[in-house]
Amino acid sequence: MKVYMDNSATTRMLSEVVEAMQPHFTEKYGNPSSLHYMGIEAERAVDESRAKLAECINAEPYEIIFTGSATEANNLAIVGACHAGRKKIITSEIEHSSVGKVIRNMERRGFETVFIGVDEEGFVDLKELEKKVDGNTALVSIIHANHEIGTIQNLEAIGKMCKEKEVLFHSDASQSFTKVPIDVKKFGVDLLTLNSHKIHGPKGVGALYVRKEVKLEKQVHGGMQERNWRAGTENVAGMVGFAKAAEIGVREMKRNVAKMQKLRNALVEGLLRIENAQLNGPESDDKRLCNIANITFNYVEGEALLMRLSEQGICVSTGSACSSKSLQPSHVLKALGLKHEQAHGSLRFSLSKFNSSEEVNYVIKMVEKEVAELRKLSAYAPGKKAGYYEEREQAFE
Repeated sequence: MKVYMDNSATTRMLSEVVEAMQPHFTEKYGNPSSLHYMGIEAERAVDESRAKLAECINAEPYEIIFTGSATEANNLAIVGACHAGRKKIITSEIEHSSVGKVIRNMERRGFETVFIGVDEEGFVDLKELEKKVDGNTALVSIIHANHEIGTIQNLEAIGKMCKEKEVLFHSDASQSFTKVPIDVKKFGVDLLTLNSHKIHGPKGVGALYVRKEVKLEKQVHGGMQERNWRAGTENVAGMVGFAKAAEIGVREMKRNVAKMQKLRNALVEGLLRIENAQLNGPESDDKRLCNIANITFNYVEGEALLMRLSEQGICVSTGSACSSKSLQPSHVLKALGLKHEQAHGSLRFSLSKFNSSEEVNYVIKMVEKEVAELRKLSAYAPGKKAGYYEEREQAFE
């Protein structure tokens, strides 16, 4: 059996999305900047896609800036917003690398950076966050739903605090979009990142919501595209596909979330029957994304388990999807308080509406089998070299 449970890394495109994109490759391939009828046709497709995406998050069409990816949108939001004299940026310890690394890089430009800690479920300490915000703060950037453990932050509370303190608020909603209702006005966000290929749309296109009063500093120079904030010929087919995926995702959200949540809970229940396994992140359904389950299998190397599952036709990830080839333990799991060995023994299972109960049962069966086999080989397993596991833990601290 082939089972894909790495949907937080990328998703299978919907057939409706492929169909919507197809004419823009072979028939309606004009440049939206051209003045002839094919250019006007392409421009109309871009405008319609912008309007559809805006409607999904209760924004105005002109507040949507299309980008080449969510990573680019995060860069534009953070670097572009920090230009008005204030020199402090605040974020959390569990951001995606496309936020965390950008903010770290801002230190080289003379910015003070503050990384707020999280509790054992991955929630930002709101009191600590409020204390850190001051008159020198240019931006607060807090992820909406975490890409590894699924924790959903209270954006409404953070947005209210930022508004009271007159500080710009950005959030990366790449994982939550179409899985959690998003209302930019209710949340009080000034900048919001969206992603196409996480919602069954095409790769190579993202978007940034920019509240109409916010002024950004341009990062990509050239033409006048995207309200003169992002130069470069538009990826018309990608934008059309993104908007179509968003439209379908929001329309079917209630039904899809219920299905994924039911499958995810059955998966977690089955995996936690394995001895020395633990769930990372919140347990409550209303506190975490419907499709993510991050499990630590103690006394097992996550990479080895991933490869064994791959041989069984199962696709999952270890660490964050964008850095899974790194030997470093997940910074998200470390922020929760997991030790080095525990973080390395963790896998992320992320489902989509295309998964089935039969697949869930197969995954549980194969994980149980492969964990047992790996523990037979492990020097860390209970009963082998007493104290060795604990010594290794201490060595990494």
